[in-house]
Amino acid sequence: MTDRAAIRAEAARLRAVFEAEGAQPVETTVLQPAEVLLDLYGEDMRARAYVTSDALRGEQMLRPDFTVPVVQMHMAHGAEPACYTYSGEVFRRQEDDPDRANEYMQVGFELFDRAAPEAADARVFCIIFNALEPLGLRAATGDIGLLMAAVGGLRTTEARKKALLRHIWRPRRFRALMDRYSGRVPVPESRAALLAKAEPMAEAGPMIGLRSEAEILSRIKALQEDAQVAPISDDEVALIDAILAVRETSDNALERLRDIAVDMGAIQPAVDRLARRLEAMAGRGLDITKLDFEASYGRTNMEYYDGFVFGFYAEKRPDLPPVATGGRYDALTRQLGRGREIPAVGGVVRPGLVVDLGGLS
Repeated sequence: MTDRAAIRAEAARLRAVFEAEGAQPVETTVLQPAEVLLDLYGEDMRARAYVTSDALRGEQMLRPDFTVPVVQMHMAHGAEPACYTYSGEVFRRQEDDPDRANEYMQVGFELFDRAAPEAADARVFCIIFNALEPLGLRAATGDIGLLMAAVGGLRTTEARKKALLRHIWRPRRFRALMDRYSGRVPVPESRAALLAKAEPMAEAGPMIGLRSEAEILSRIKALQEDAQVAPISDDEVALIDAILAVRETSDNALERLRDIAVDMGAIQPAVDRLARRLEAMAGRGLDITKLDFEASYGRTNMEYYDGFVFGFYAEKRPDLPPVATGGRYDALTRQLGRGREIPAVGGVVRPGLVVDLGGLS
């Protein structure tokens, strides 16, 4: 077992690095209101978090991360621009992998700034890159905003776009929807038979479950309307696939995405943001010709990110989770801001893994 004192010392060292970059130290409570997190992530969050009940405060969760409470704090009374740092334990269920820790330390850096989002992305990434450079980690980067822009530009209904956007972070479900909306897979016979009925509920049995008859009828109506929509074209599906297949060094990825944007103009603004971000990184001394970019990166474990995403990995220790992760989460500030929003980007480091890899001292 790793020495907890060594982990805390490493956390203090990393936090000092972030403070030297202008970050204000902040604290958050270990118990967080479950309602906020469930509203953000849905009931699936229960399977990944430790939930308890309080007679006065209702359901509470042991803190699964720091970003949500720090965003809430900033949106309530933070000045602009602002950056924060923090450290402490977070708690995650690991039922699929009992060998992974369910309680571990995080140290983070969060930046809220309206002025130049791409420069802010570069600043956060390069601060963490430089802090971890002695470990020789592989840095992976991506941009969820590219796929979101591509979906937004599809020639299909808003309902289909919303469904696809909702499942961007669930690649298998996203692919199943794309196959269905493009007509690549047939409608199941049972669904087709149901939708063909003039009175779909006529032969229904007794109502069981939480959904009302009105909700069921509304869902059937939505499916009936969707069945009349023309399929997404093969060309658009191919362009989506081409975006998801981009996996190059950042300079080459940018050129490939510029080529795709010729045929899918909806992604051009996102490609331009990527170009400005890489320029800002290069301006900070980073060699972008050696920086990996994967257009599909971050789609399985970064649910609140909606733009730039990154992670740092120990290639010689594939058994370890990422040593650091982060990205842009503008939409989260909008959800928690009660009418306000601000561009925001941040990252977290796991000091326990830094210690496991030999430390930075």
